[in-house]
Amino acid sequence: MKRNIAIIGIVFSIIGMSCSKIETPQPQQGLKLSIQQNTAAINTAISTISATKGYQILSLGTNAAAKDLAAVTYKDSITLALVAGIYDYQMDSIRLYHNFAYPFRLFKKTAPSDMMIVNLPQKLIFHPGYLHSFVKQDSVLKNDFTITASDYHLYYNHWNNLDYKLMAGLKLDSVDLGSFNISAVSSSYNNQSNSSQYTFTDGYSISTAWQTGDTSKLSFALLQNNDPLLKETTLFVGTGFHRREKQYDLMIGNVEIRRGFGIDSIQVFQDGVLQKTAGAKITDSADSTGTICGNRDILLTFDDGTTAKLSDLLGSPLTQLKTLISSLHDMYFAENIVDYIAVNIYYNSR
Repeated sequence: MKRNIAIIGIVFSIIGMSCSKIETPQPQQGLKLSIQQNTAAINTAISTISATKGYQILSLGTNAAAKDLAAVTYKDSITLALVAGIYDYQMDSIRLYHNFAYPFRLFKKTAPSDMMIVNLPQKLIFHPGYLHSFVKQDSVLKNDFTITASDYHLYYNHWNNLDYKLMAGLKLDSVDLGSFNISAVSSSYNNQSNSSQYTFTDGYSISTAWQTGDTSKLSFALLQNNDPLLKETTLFVGTGFHRREKQYDLMIGNVEIRRGFGIDSIQVFQDGVLQKTAGAKITDSADSTGTICGNRDILLTFDDGTTAKLSDLLGSPLTQLKTLISSLHDMYFAENIVDYIAVNIYYNSR
């Protein structure tokens, strides 16, 4: 009898321990707290990114002096095989002749490679005006900046057909700064697609994408380890003056704000669940700076009845993010630096 009682006790103890391991379902975190935590994560990301050399590189296109370079469109076709090799910046003092967009022989091939690896002074990267003009003193600068293009081609013809690809890593004094992944295809004004991404070394990345056609799409994303911290997508239908917004979608971490045709109001989701009491109001204004892809701000209404503007929650990092997105969208680094180098190598090797 005592043995049976002992066994029953053990059984109930095991059941008790099993029950203690079953987690009590936790109530969903409030929308207000989620938004606050998510915008704090975005602010941390931009603060971390803005302290990097990668941020300086992406900000080049917003510099007034850099804009004066006015990205030349090279109407030629260059493949990676044509410019593959390891090159050092080494001005050829004998061949200092002008040749329109690529005036001087700037690089000397020092070794073979399946990639295009270019070593040059950082001055020519962070102040690209010096790359586009000859300054004798630059010939003695240290080649401490390296561009390693593992994939590259530029196909262009006079009918404005473009097929472009660039995958390149950047280093300064052998320290990784991040990498570009850019792709662009165009056969006409109404048939274009572009995607650009820069991946930082600390797990953050930003990307932009756009395409034109009967349905146009414009988007950007700020990610941490491939998880979106902030993502905005806008779909349009029609072309020209007949184009109109079909759907707008903004993700702030686990919160999604959606507006589209056939929806009576703007929908707010948290962890995929439609919120019944919380809401949002999208304002479109020329003076609004709340989001990236359009002149609009978003007024959020939380469960407790309080409100907050997205632009106020994000604060000054919003301007920095706009800068990065604009530079990526314009392919500034690719066109003014990588393409210029590739064309210079190509034409001076023939």
